[in-house]
Amino acid sequence: MKENVTGSGGFSPSELRALRALKSPAGIQRFLDDMPYHLAGTAWSPRMVMRENIAHCLEGATFAAAALRALGFPPLILDLEADQDTDHVLAVFKSRGHWGAIAKSNFVGCRYREPVYRTLRELALSYFHIYFNLRGERTLRRYSRPVNLARFDCRHWMTSEKPIWFVAEYLCDIPHRRLLARGLEKHLTRVDRRTWEAEMVGHRKKKR
Repeated sequence: MKENVTGSGGFSPSELRALRALKSPAGIQRFLDDMPYHLAGTAWSPRMVMRENIAHCLEGATFAAAALRALGFPPLILDLEADQDTDHVLAVFKSRGHWGAIAKSNFVGCRYREPVYRTLRELALSYFHIYFNLRGERTLRRYSRPVNLARFDCRHWMTSEKPIWFVAEYLCDIPHRRLLARGLEKHLTRVDRRTWEAEMVGHRKKKR
């Protein structure tokens, strides 16, 4: 799924070259993996992420969407919604008729997905097993439709020096689809210790 990209969206020629040098969705993920997880309550634009070389979930997803756009893909993001836990935002893309995802996370398993999923529901469910809160409860419950960030081009979401909270606010307002059949939640087990330890490798905490 490629789109015709017109204009630079406000990026400088050197910024565009840097984005295109990532070459592929997997290259974008490697770029995100190489930077620290951002613990601050910010909503930086992709330009700010490039400048500061740090990102959290929302910032990583919007950066990945901008980078995907530079490579010819639509700039799509998708929201995973949890109960008793924080949401997670993915940049999603389609290749050879199948969906994949790019993400920045403080947990090992909530990152890249190869484009092998036939539907967005399949893609969202691939995160279920390793999506848990700090009490070990499996918390993923819903997912949104994909949002094309081109709708925010007039607000300069890719290059703004101001916070782009309007993206997060929009994700909160749109409908989300249920992942689990009703009644299944009460039968879920907690995450086992080995899975917990594996997922917490490299986990960053705020200093007190």
